[in-house]
Amino acid sequence: MAPVTGRKVRFALVGCGRIAQNHLSAIAKHGDRCEVVDVCDTSPEALRAAASATGATPHATLGQMLANTNADCVVLTTPSGLHPPQAIQTAQAGFNVMTEKPMATRWQDGLAMVDACDKAGVQLFVVKQNRRNSTLQLLKRAIEARRFGRIYSVTINVFWTRPQDYYDSARWRGTWEFDGGAFMNQASHYIDLLDWLIGPVESVMAYTATLARDIEVEDTGVAALRWRSGALGTLNVTMLTYPKNYEGSITILGERGSVRVGGVAVNEIQQWEFEDKLPEDNEISAANYATTSVYGFGHPLYYDNVIKVLTGEAEPETDGREGLKSLELLIALYLSARDGKRVGLPLSY
Repeated sequence: MAPVTGRKVRFALVGCGRIAQNHLSAIAKHGDRCEVVDVCDTSPEALRAAASATGATPHATLGQMLANTNADCVVLTTPSGLHPPQAIQTAQAGFNVMTEKPMATRWQDGLAMVDACDKAGVQLFVVKQNRRNSTLQLLKRAIEARRFGRIYSVTINVFWTRPQDYYDSARWRGTWEFDGGAFMNQASHYIDLLDWLIGPVESVMAYTATLARDIEVEDTGVAALRWRSGALGTLNVTMLTYPKNYEGSITILGERGSVRVGGVAVNEIQQWEFEDKLPEDNEISAANYATTSVYGFGHPLYYDNVIKVLTGEAEPETDGREGLKSLELLIALYLSARDGKRVGLPLSY
């Protein structure tokens, strides 16, 4: 598609619930470069609220919106299981697509999304805003500079809480079809770090359990991982932490360095020690930030890249194929837990 020039980039938003507010806020922060022109939701109340807040044109159905919008990119903040059909419908109508995580709840659906966007000649953006966190950007730079030497051990902990009334707030929550469990939904951004930071995973072994919540999916899960580099790691996830969200962290132990990025949402560098000292080590304190939100503050930074892609100034940081990497890991974890065996990667296409 031709790049946008001489005007603001136009977004249309599908799904006006909880996470949509982060998107509307991010778009507002780039108000000199982009705008919301259409909003869509099946809930009349949510639709009215979004239209009133943004001044965008409201639509009750995606089909109605696609037939009338002049948006450059359609943003999907709907339940996860709806992302594939909506992304494919949007691509076939000729629009670029941005989808919230996870891009799909089934492997074949993710592949179909990428294929549909390829055939239509449109962009597929998958939201991975945590990659833009200042703490993780510093960590990524350290890994790329090989400051750890050989990485030996990696640990990711996601110790959050989701009470029963969270799942009861919408019928799709806690279902296999539309939501996915603690791995797929809440820990999705952390599982993304396994490949983005450390590299390709060779195999996984996982257990999942539904220990306390009345839902179809797991509220708790653990896994062991082996990377192609030989590094070993563990993943520990639960939505049962008492009494509130406690920790979202990654710890990396290597030949010449040890780092822990913790806090409630990888927002605090709690350990940073390398054999060699570099000037950027002085940026650690400035990279830390306070947050009570597990979403972090990455959405505006993510939108900055999307806007630059649509105006022809940049390449996408997380396109559909990049999104498939974390979906592949997620599906491997679930296959391992279901079948009680080690699952190797890549999955067969």
